[in-house]
Amino acid sequence: MKTSKVLSVLLSILIALVVLAGSIAVPLLCRSFYYAHIGPMRLEEYGLSREEIKTAYDEMMDFCLGRREKFSAGVLAFSQSGANHFADVRGLFLLDLRVLTAALALLAAALAVCKMRKVRPHPFLGWGPGFWAAAGLGASCLIVGGLAALDFDRAFVIFHSVFFPGKDNWIFDWQTDPIILFLPQDFFRNCAVLILALLLVWCGVLVGADLWAGKRRKTD
Repeated sequence: MKTSKVLSVLLSILIALVVLAGSIAVPLLCRSFYYAHIGPMRLEEYGLSREEIKTAYDEMMDFCLGRREKFSAGVLAFSQSGANHFADVRGLFLLDLRVLTAALALLAAALAVCKMRKVRPHPFLGWGPGFWAAAGLGASCLIVGGLAALDFDRAFVIFHSVFFPGKDNWIFDWQTDPIILFLPQDFFRNCAVLILALLLVWCGVLVGADLWAGKRRKTD
């Protein structure tokens, strides 16, 4: 069976995109992850019941995920500046989901073409695209995760400076935007830890799968 270097590079990129966007999507779509923080972070001490907090979070996330057109946060008041920031967040969330959907579709199409044309990816240095996707993601995650672990507060500021350039509406005043009381920085840190853990797990799976595939390549 003939091999293709271009196909190998393409598959590596698509696999990396699927794993990255998919890992980011987990805390966006799994609301029980946030609900599990309500008790341990004592969020009810800010004056809302557990159900009111869940409703506020659900409405906010429904807006950020494109399921409602106007921003709202349950019984909580909000400023126009705060609503504008969540509109910016909405753009990032939807971008991640679109990248995930597109990458999955392209990956499926590429694999289908491989099967029909009987072509397989070229094993650079003896490794397949799954390994190289894992290597790139793993190295990036370890570097970014390590820097963030050294000073998460600074990493938090840098993140917002990069993804919301020239804007400061992400700096909330709890008196005008009390939603920030129910979105403590520790929650975002835990989201980052979850994403990093998922990425590293998938990198391990990809390396393991490539080792198994490598044995098959040698016997072909």
